[in-house]
Amino acid sequence: MLKGIQKTFYFLLIFFVSLFIASSFFIRAQYNYVVYGDTPMLQQQHLGTFLLLIIGFLIFSVIMYRLCLKLNKYRPQIVIPLVLLGSCAIQLVIIFLFTRLPTDDSQTVVSLAMNMLYKGDYSTFNQTGYLHMFPFNYSTVLYIEALLAMFPDNYVTIKVANIVFALITTLMIYLIYKQLTPNSRSHDYGVLVFAATYLPALFMSNFIYNDVIATTLLTSALYFGIRFMKEKSVKYLIFAAILVTIGNYFRSIGIIFLLAMVISLLLHMKQIGWKKVMLSLCLFAVLFNIPSWTQNALLQATGKVQTSTTTNAAPIYMWLNMGINLKTFGFWDNRESYNIYQRDADYNKALSTELFKESIAQKLSTASLTDLVTMYYKKIIWTWTEGTYQIERYGIGNDGSSGGSRTGFIMGGYSYPTFATELFAGNSPYRSGILWLLYTMNFLMYCFILIRLIGSLRAKRFDEMSLILVILGFVGFYILWEIKSRYIYPVYPLLIILSYMGFKDTYQWLIRQDFLRLRTSVREES
Repeated sequence: MLKGIQKTFYFLLIFFVSLFIASSFFIRAQYNYVVYGDTPMLQQQHLGTFLLLIIGFLIFSVIMYRLCLKLNKYRPQIVIPLVLLGSCAIQLVIIFLFTRLPTDDSQTVVSLAMNMLYKGDYSTFNQTGYLHMFPFNYSTVLYIEALLAMFPDNYVTIKVANIVFALITTLMIYLIYKQLTPNSRSHDYGVLVFAATYLPALFMSNFIYNDVIATTLLTSALYFGIRFMKEKSVKYLIFAAILVTIGNYFRSIGIIFLLAMVISLLLHMKQIGWKKVMLSLCLFAVLFNIPSWTQNALLQATGKVQTSTTTNAAPIYMWLNMGINLKTFGFWDNRESYNIYQRDADYNKALSTELFKESIAQKLSTASLTDLVTMYYKKIIWTWTEGTYQIERYGIGNDGSSGGSRTGFIMGGYSYPTFATELFAGNSPYRSGILWLLYTMNFLMYCFILIRLIGSLRAKRFDEMSLILVILGFVGFYILWEIKSRYIYPVYPLLIILSYMGFKDTYQWLIRQDFLRLRTSVREES
């Protein structure tokens, strides 16, 4: 029965990944703020360009993989620090070449942190205030406030902190991979190099918000969860519980990681033992909501707020309502949902909840079945195949002179211009070129993930179950929720791990078939 459940999860992910791959030959998902504004685009695929890039990437990947194999003769104590140092240097160059200023929510949380730090101003929790509406972002405000209190209060401080967290994520990717492949005789430095040079992660260090730190915390929690299931040491369970709790405090999608770990524990109950599984469930349950409870208690005790911050916060139905939109298939709805909460309900959570339910019911009843199926198909395909996590806006940035109808709301700009900002100005070949490269790389990652999933099923090997569950959780959640491709950024470490496994499986098979005309011993790869 357990194997049947595990196979079902694998088949589900195979279905979605196959859908992503097949659709990409006909449709190109795109986000280019400079050209289209803050709008998701689905266009006809440029098949010739796409195929040429695929071939080029495959050749480049084989070359890089073989180069990484040459590192096997060196100890991890030497290679890992050097690779991380190299990644750090690249990210430092990026933040000084692309001096992106905070925008919209990013700018808001920085301003609030400064107001609280220097003025003791907590009026944002009052009605019409930002944290009255979005109290979950107080964690990010606190984090930025702490950084600016301890270090120089400028954007570079926060971006350097992002780099530190990004490097920890890179290390966790490598450690998770090694946990899942204990029989490998190779050091597998290739996955470390891939993670350390993954362009979306390098550029996201330029984005001041909660994405980078939450990804680090949740990826680390998954690592310790996997290690607990393998070694059954309670200390790893404690680390996992604490990290997933803090990660969820920064981004509420931590619940997906928590559920994935809980399901994995239940599937491994026979090996772990029911007592430790029950201990795990109790520990997760006790710790998970402590940050939000503590936050509310402290704010009320110090007189910053009079009632719980969630009493009249925007309800989850706002994002569910935003997620049903035939025109933008669940993307930003031009303040339609905001206006229901702010104007129609006057910032009242209970009233807005009823209004959102009515809006959702009306949308579902007036749309035809074909319209809904089309919308959800577009929603899934754009979210998962856009491939850049919107780094064109969040990492590279723009000069603020373009961006469609929402330019007034989403400001742009750099602290100062550089030759790089000039090269990437407007829809330059460099900007459009990097979007093409990332799109193609994302596609190939899915291809190799599919190979790995099918290979695991045939071998009746389910070691990657916790990763599969997290990805499926994100797929399911963002079918219903408002979408941005940036929102799935926390799963990029898992996509790297699975795609590298699939690439390695493919490479080994080609060697055995002598397709690559190599005399490299298969023993080095196994």
